[in-house]
Amino acid sequence: MDRFFVDPNSINLEQKECLIQGDDVKHISKVLRCNVGEKLEICDKNNNEYICEITDITKKEVFLNIIDSVDIKRESDVKIKLYQGLPKGQKMDLILQKLTEVGVSEIVPVITKRSVAKVEDKKDKKIQRWERIVYEAAKQSKRGIIPKIKGPLSFKEALLDMKENSINIIPYEKENSKSIKDAINKSNISSVGIFIGPEGGFDEEEINMLQDIGATSISLGPRILRTETASIVASSIVIYELTHLKGDGSIE
Repeated sequence: MDRFFVDPNSINLEQKECLIQGDDVKHISKVLRCNVGEKLEICDKNNNEYICEITDITKKEVFLNIIDSVDIKRESDVKIKLYQGLPKGQKMDLILQKLTEVGVSEIVPVITKRSVAKVEDKKDKKIQRWERIVYEAAKQSKRGIIPKIKGPLSFKEALLDMKENSINIIPYEKENSKSIKDAINKSNISSVGIFIGPEGGFDEEEINMLQDIGATSISLGPRILRTETASIVASSIVIYELTHLKGDGSIE
């Protein structure tokens, strides 16, 4: 069943009605060629899911009746925030797609000393493309939320932002003893920040600044991983260790 996200105010639980607007209307009518009577899976971006039936399709709107609510929670109680040193080329596209699939809550592009790629401002077409990639990946993987893209931030802005997390970890090639499991083996964790360097890695001064705010450097093993590989691997390990892949998002 095809899945779409709508704003919570587009769902009327009392009247059991739902409204889809925007680009998804064209996708539903022209690409999927849906007709009245067909069913869609609708999520309100707040982890609430509904099975809906199409009652009418116009050029700008799709009207649906809510048939049932779905009690399937796919989001972890522990929020994972991935800080990504801006990579060059289109590597960020892959990173965004895969981090959305594995369950990251928020992705923060960061301009570090060794970042080659640049983003001019928050209206940059790159950001618009990134948001679309995250949206499509959230639909495909049946997320209960759409991960946020925050930034891009400067390195100093990222440091301030990281102080809001319960713990922060930094995969670092010069760390050879401490694992992710060692670093997150604590109770009462509500959020985990993971900071991944760009292609050239972190400058040593940046590592010192991260450690000064309490971030823990960890090892991802004896091999050197590409930045896009490291972000996916680190996020997956953190989510596995915290939730044990129970499937209901709860902590054992």
